[in-house]
Amino acid sequence: MSELPGYHDEDPTPDDFGAVAGPDVPTEESDDDKSRFSEAWSFLKELPFLIIGALIVAVLVKSFLIQVFWIPSGSMEETLQVGDRVIVNKLAYRFGEPGRGDVVVFEPETFESESVPTKVSRNLLESVGLRTPESDLIKRVVGLPGETVEIKDGQLFIDDAPLQEPYLPPDVRMSDFGPEVIPDDSYFVMGDNRGSSRDSRVFGAIEGSRIVGRAFSVVWPPDRWGGL
Repeated sequence: MSELPGYHDEDPTPDDFGAVAGPDVPTEESDDDKSRFSEAWSFLKELPFLIIGALIVAVLVKSFLIQVFWIPSGSMEETLQVGDRVIVNKLAYRFGEPGRGDVVVFEPETFESESVPTKVSRNLLESVGLRTPESDLIKRVVGLPGETVEIKDGQLFIDDAPLQEPYLPPDVRMSDFGPEVIPDDSYFVMGDNRGSSRDSRVFGAIEGSRIVGRAFSVVWPPDRWGGL
């Protein structure tokens, strides 16, 4: 008898487990599955280094370039409102000096006694948003090193000349102060809300080394975007 086409009388060869291995039954993992597994495993191995790298970049940017500060008090109203976020340029005074009218952020005196591990920890937590910077120390520079500051009859005088301050409301009230000479390398700072601001009238002029940078823009909320 002639053999039918496509028919073979040989029995299929069983595999090691006794199952018949037909042509459509895969016997081993495909190359695509292996490739996907290899890529996933490679990513998981690199993930810790990516996280560490991102943290390092965040700390460097926060420490040397720019930082966003939150405004928790009304000492700078109406210029800044409670809850505003402002961008601070930390390079502003590395190649220059603070100018009159600049809105600056400066460190509390307590930071000067910080240990190195404490300072690193604080910067890291602030960089990743787990701690809010002490941004209540944001004021406007009104007096420069060596100048004499005095307030009388509700008017601020610098070296006996009245200072024009267009950023203040017309009905601002200030108690008499001074005269007081600003030390070298120090700055006299005041909040725009002159009736409710703890500033250099209370704690004195601040050293230039304590100034973190210049606040130059409001970035939040969106309806208050704009420069300072």
